[in-house]
Amino acid sequence: MKSLIAASLLAFTGTVFAQATPVGVWKTIDDKTKTEKAQIRITESGGVFSGKIEKLLAADAKPDGVCDKCEDDRKGKPMVGLEVIRGVKKAEDNLWDGGTILDAAEGKVYKVRLQPADGGKKLEVRGYVGMPMLGRTQTWIRVE
Repeated sequence: MKSLIAASLLAFTGTVFAQATPVGVWKTIDDKTKTEKAQIRITESGGVFSGKIEKLLAADAKPDGVCDKCEDDRKGKPMVGLEVIRGVKKAEDNLWDGGTILDAAEGKVYKVRLQPADGGKKLEVRGYVGMPMLGRTQTWIRVE
């Protein structure tokens, strides 16, 4: 019986640990309007995290829209599938940074810091210029 309880606790701990990373699908919530904007899938490859728009959720979103305001290699690319997070790496426990995030609506690129919260159910996404204190934070909700 003790080994069954220990195995259950170990499995639960592993699940919680796995959820405390930015990897997964996230529903973005606009920090100004508090409305759903998109679903972003964050993946990891070789210790580097990136995120792409998987689905547009805003009522006024154009399913065939492109990033007209982007000024880099993403200019004119479809919004669905657009890589909006690039080059993020784990910095310390519960903190990932060193990469960039694209505000596709404005075409602006910012430095980004990702920090899972609420046991991995939420993701604090801070976009900033220069230092992290010079920016704003959105809270994204885990979908999967």
